[in-house]
Amino acid sequence: MKITPSARVLRMLGEIEFDEWQCIAELIDNAFDDFTEIHRSGTPWAGGYRVSVELPNSARGQLVITDTGRGMTYDRLERAVRAGWSGNDMHDKLGLFGMGFNVSTARLGKRTRVLTTRQGDTEWIGVEIDLDRIGDDFEAEDITEPKADPNEHGTRIVISRLHPTRAGWLRKNGSALRNILGQVYSWLLLERPFELWVGGFQVKPVRHCRWGDERSVLYNNKERIPAYVEIDQRLENGLACGDCGQWQLTDRDTCEDCGSNRLTARERRVHGWLGIQRYMHKNDYGIDFLRNGRKILRWDKQLFTWRNPDGAAGNEEPEYPVDLAHQGGRIIGEIHLDHVPVTYQKDAFEYGDRSWRSAVEIVRGVAPLLPRRAADMGYEENTSPLALLFKAFRRNDAGLRYLVPGDGRKPIHDDTRRWGQEFHRGNPNYQTDERWWQAVEDHEAAKSRGKNAKTAAATPGKPDEAAVMEALGLNGGDTAEPTTPANETGEAKLDTEAESPKDGGASNSSAPASEQRPETRHERVTRYMENSTTYPALSRPFGHPRVGFVEVETRQLTAGGLADENLHRTPVLLDQRAGNSLVAFLDLDHAIFQKFGADPADLLLAEVAVLLRVRAETEWSHSELIAAIRTESLPATALDAQLISAEAQELLAEIRHRMMSELDRTGEAEKAYHFLSPDELTATEHAMIANGKVTRTVDLGTSGEFLLHVPALFLVRLVESLPSAFMDNRVFQGVYEGVASASARRLSLARTVGYLSDVATQATFAGASLPNQLLRTRLSIRLLADDLAEEK
Repeated sequence: MKITPSARVLRMLGEIEFDEWQCIAELIDNAFDDFTEIHRSGTPWAGGYRVSVELPNSARGQLVITDTGRGMTYDRLERAVRAGWSGNDMHDKLGLFGMGFNVSTARLGKRTRVLTTRQGDTEWIGVEIDLDRIGDDFEAEDITEPKADPNEHGTRIVISRLHPTRAGWLRKNGSALRNILGQVYSWLLLERPFELWVGGFQVKPVRHCRWGDERSVLYNNKERIPAYVEIDQRLENGLACGDCGQWQLTDRDTCEDCGSNRLTARERRVHGWLGIQRYMHKNDYGIDFLRNGRKILRWDKQLFTWRNPDGAAGNEEPEYPVDLAHQGGRIIGEIHLDHVPVTYQKDAFEYGDRSWRSAVEIVRGVAPLLPRRAADMGYEENTSPLALLFKAFRRNDAGLRYLVPGDGRKPIHDDTRRWGQEFHRGNPNYQTDERWWQAVEDHEAAKSRGKNAKTAAATPGKPDEAAVMEALGLNGGDTAEPTTPANETGEAKLDTEAESPKDGGASNSSAPASEQRPETRHERVTRYMENSTTYPALSRPFGHPRVGFVEVETRQLTAGGLADENLHRTPVLLDQRAGNSLVAFLDLDHAIFQKFGADPADLLLAEVAVLLRVRAETEWSHSELIAAIRTESLPATALDAQLISAEAQELLAEIRHRMMSELDRTGEAEKAYHFLSPDELTATEHAMIANGKVTRTVDLGTSGEFLLHVPALFLVRLVESLPSAFMDNRVFQGVYEGVASASARRLSLARTVGYLSDVATQATFAGASLPNQLLRTRLSIRLLADDLAEEK
């Protein structure tokens, strides 16, 4: 069998840069192309559509790729292995280039055996390409093998004498290979009955963890914007060359690139979707672009950068996720571009091609995504699908407004990322977005309760200073705990609701107490479920590899108190469910929280540790077990300077944007700009340049945008210098102009500035700190977040 060119050229092809997974994918592409033709024909196919990849089990092992396709004739096989030949349609196939087979096999190993058979053939026919034995006659050895069953069909490729480095990678990274291929072929594996097996395990399609079709947000209290947007834009059909694949002008008779007259009209269509991921991630966000069902670009972020067509080279400004850079992004999508040409490595599109440029315009538009930048540069508002999602979801404030789960004070990004991992593992409890949605609703409920409590604490009619003192918790009044009367043993009694069955139960409340039936534990727990909401921060698996894990759903009681088995009031109650799951109820009105400031996590860990210690019969002490469980299950609560600094920077990013918006609204940006010292101005310019805002430095002071780049501690001084611009529910809730007493003003401002100073200091100096300092900073972060005004 002739396989021109020579073995020397084939060996050179093996030096072309292809990652190991790309080599495997090249061979899978050819099988999937065959499957696609069979599937489109509607012909029933015995044996199914299956590709199996056997990985080498040793340094001298071999790589085997087998498919259940139609098989090939001798002539078709000879053309398929001939270097430089391509019989594939340039627009309907994954195997786009004739060199693909030769590059991938030569890069993996020095000897390749290809065997193929069709249904009804009496034997397997094939060829062996040995790069050390092929001479100048370009002839490879024909081979045959007996066939056990005449109905067998398909192709088998066996690569041996593997390159040591690549063989080692394949031997050690089967899981990583399955994950990559699960991403690359996810659409085909989901939408068609194709199967892919690697190393004896089936490759699962890697699906996007996005919000459901029905989820949406209300933008500016007037425009309902969905979290999932479909795109289907059909362009005018074009002429494509059947030989080189290039698109032509519609009035041509021959290809302007290769001269061929095989021009055919083909569909040009941009279709797919954009959406919002249920969690934020620093890397795993962006848009997937597909060609014929295979992902060419994964998590691509280039459409998030605006390139000024009239600017100098390099004049590019990232627009997303600049506001959310500490946590990453969450805009995702899948866009099919079957008509757009790709590079020979299939890891990029031909970005200079007009088909790619048209697709980009459809998906993201031509104007900047940022409305203010678009207006400043003379563009009309960008109304593309990407711009629509950008304006609605560019922020990450917890709650319904941006569809971000929270804990009543702040977003719970670590939790939502962990839930995302469970989604990708296939955990059935995390497949729908219900857990995320419940956390959004619970956040709103907790925020509403906090807001109502603050409203109830306000005392109109009192002197200004007294009102501020009370709002700050410095009223000096009666501090006795409003508990229920104690019984004869000194134990606090539960309220009436906790002691008696719920209305509508078996007992009659009008009957004498001696005739009432006591409330059962089941009835009590049912009432707790009805009068509680999810507490996301402590809803997770708890445990340690040494003692096992339990899945805990933690719920915060909203009415009444908790009773243990002896009807004594308790701050935490565990209710065992099926398997290793349980529900934990928290009574945050209990004295241990309200009077002593205990951490709910500590008490929950104590209860869980008792359960796990009994189950595992461990030799660990109780305190040692609690410490191990906290380290394993609540790593985010560690007093880690870098972690707390990241929390501080995230909160400051939110405050910067709010302060910027307030300055722009009131027209006081120039006034605020004058407070910058020379060294702060220099630092601001350096920060803008480092963030790609070179062209914006000339506009400093014309808007509040400079606040996004100033040193963090400047924000503290600015609030002290212009309190009327940011207090009184503008950025912070603290009263200022709303009171006449100068001392009350100073007290309210000092509280806000104190929190802000702690947060800005930690964000600026992220090095190691003493535990007590970190505790103070973490508390200031929480208190400052609580002090932020409700968004208008």
